[in-house]
Amino acid sequence: MKQNNYLGKLQNPIKSGFNSKSTTEEVIKGIDLSGKIVIVTGGNTGIGLETVKTLSNAGAKIVVPARDIEKAKRNLARIANVQFEEMDLANPDSIDAFAEKFLASGSPLHLLINNAGIMWVPLRRDNRGFESQLAVNYLAHFQLTARLWTALKKANGARVVNVSSGGHQFSDFNFEDPNFVHREYETLLGYGQSKTAVNLFSLEFDTRAKQHNVRSYALCPGAVGETELSREAPLDLFQKLGYVDSEGNLLPEVQASLKTIPQGAATTVWCATSPLLNDLGGVYCENVDVALLSPDNKLIGGVKSYSLDEHNAQRLWNLSEEMTGIKFELS
Repeated sequence: MKQNNYLGKLQNPIKSGFNSKSTTEEVIKGIDLSGKIVIVTGGNTGIGLETVKTLSNAGAKIVVPARDIEKAKRNLARIANVQFEEMDLANPDSIDAFAEKFLASGSPLHLLINNAGIMWVPLRRDNRGFESQLAVNYLAHFQLTARLWTALKKANGARVVNVSSGGHQFSDFNFEDPNFVHREYETLLGYGQSKTAVNLFSLEFDTRAKQHNVRSYALCPGAVGETELSREAPLDLFQKLGYVDSEGNLLPEVQASLKTIPQGAATTVWCATSPLLNDLGGVYCENVDVALLSPDNKLIGGVKSYSLDEHNAQRLWNLSEEMTGIKFELS
């Protein structure tokens, strides 16, 4: 329990028995979640929806906060043990209202899965002036976790699972100008910075929370087809990255490398439920195992040491409190 993952000290695969092709059905086999209460952001589409299906089938009761309640009802209509609540991650007041309602129920929270996110978006700012990818992908989940802390602690064995991305390799966290006020905005830099923030938060939260029997994980789902993340992406950006041809058709080698949605959600489900992680936290996972550190000259796979840096993790925690106005003390 005294170990932490600063600088990636714990970033070594633990022989999970799974791999990049493993699916949620394989990962959840033999695991009973009866009596467990789960919150999944972004749980009405993509890998979030698959996560909800899988955990529900294992017996969990799941709350799905959603901006579009009607869409959530349609997509989750046939899944048992699911309830819907309104919440907009771009609206801090909405996050607080959702958390207050959940806390009022008196229920413990066994699993908080911070899955929702945005990508490939043009420069936008929320009503506080914060860049939208940083606000939605990271700050909103920092706020939600902070507001739900007492319910997590009450579970006496909770996990917080934060869906990050290999895209954290696009950018370290820029403490001097996180909101692109004084530097040119590039959507992939904004996305990378937000996911580096997710990694740093997962690391620092685990370090602070484990004494209360709450553990935290960050993960990369992999490149997954059939999600809504790319709905605003301009064609020329995909062409520049070498993903599509001049007509906008996905290149065959790219198509072959994509995971299915059940494969993409498998690492989330594993981080949320695997007994192999009972005494291990603060790690970044991919392909249903703990990931290796990624060398500076490698751009695919693994986790960058800058997103597991002790000083940056603590500095980001303080900055996050300042930006959200929330003093997140884990007592």
